[in-house]
This record gives sequence, C-alpha cells and structure tokens, in this order.
Amino acid sequence: MSKSIKHTVHYSHKSKDVWEYLTKPELIAQWLMPNDFKPIVGNEFQFRHSCLPEYNLDGIVYCKVLEIIPYKKLSYSWKAGPGEGKISLDSIVTITLIEKDNGTELTLQHDGFTSLNNSVFAIMDAGWLKNIKKINELN
Repeated sequence: MSKSIKHTVHYSHKSKDVWEYLTKPELIAQWLMPNDFKPIVGNEFQFRHSCLPEYNLDGIVYCKVLEIIPYKKLSYSWKAGPGEGKISLDSIVTITLIEKDNGTELTLQHDGFTSLNNSVFAIMDAGWLKNIKKINELN
C-alpha cells in the first residue's frame, strides 16, 4: 500500500513571492537542499544532502520537472537510493499555491511511498513540514 505526505501552510506573502522560493535554485537551497533546479518541464536535476547509509540513501535525490503552472503548481519526480544506480524510493512531489486570506496557501503532497520503511517515512514527513515552514521565515 502506498503512503502519502501532505502538508498545508499559510504564508503572509503573495504567491509570486513564494513561487520564487520554489523555483530559484539559490532560494530552494535556503529551505531545502543544494540543487541544480531549472523551472523547465522535462529538466532533470538533483538535490544533495548528507549520505544516510542507515536508511539506504546515498545523499542524492534524482528529480525531473513534470509540470509547471507559474505561481500555482509545481510537480517533480523524486527518486533516491543506496547508490550505484539503485533506486529504492520512486515518488512524486506536487506543490500547489492558492492566494487567499491576504497571503498564499501552499499545499505539498509527496506520493508514492511503497517500499520505504516507517522510520524514513516519518523523518521525511516531519522534514517536509519543517522545511516548508522555513519559507515564511526567509521570505
């Protein structure tokens, strides 16, 4: 059975300002991870973090931009594993923005967790919430 992470956060900033933190590599690095992201459908990019051998992760997340609707929606694949081309996590991240209540509501959904153990899922769930909340502090 597939698990899903879903978090919704409200920012006191316009969607255009929040969008910058989702699509500019130097701003993404401030709240998530170093990366080589380009906001172009089909672009392949990577996030890099420390190696986590205890969780069977080599520290590289392989991604591909799947959908962009400027200031409203961003979706990309999220693949990771122990290295040497092996992928143990094959999932999709979708972020939507809706302007409301004098600001912007961001909903992040990360789908496709089928073989991930519960401790890694819990770490990713808490990590996403912590990280998307950082955008409000940085913006």
